[in-house]
Amino acid sequence: QVQLVESGGGLVQAGASLRLSCAASGSIFRLNAMAWYRQAPENQRELVAIIPRDGNTDYADSVKGRFIISRDDAKNTVYLQMNSLKPEDTAVYYCYIQHRRAFDSRYHDVWGQGTQVTVSS
Repeated sequence: QVQLVESGGGLVQAGASLRLSCAASGSIFRLNAMAWYRQAPENQRELVAIIPRDGNTDYADSVKGRFIISRDDAKNTVYLQMNSLKPEDTAVYYCYIQHRRAFDSRYHDVWGQGTQVTVSS
């Protein structure tokens, strides 16, 4: 069983920075894609940033140039560095990993519990 534990959220003022962390534990043989999503009230969950195994990162236009996603496979951890935060960044942020176990060619999806990020003006 694989679980993700998120940390780093909080309440900050506009212009501040936060770094979110998401550590995976359990039986992981190989990590594939890792990503961050967010969901604000009355909005659909949206992809914020993704970092596949090949390293070709992609970002939502709304965060491009401000957020940086990175990964440390040795620690089974994905990070989201958020700079120049804006009130519209306020949301619950969810991490996501795609992985496979040994002797299993299937990739499995795992979601974190979510961490609240609130940005005041």
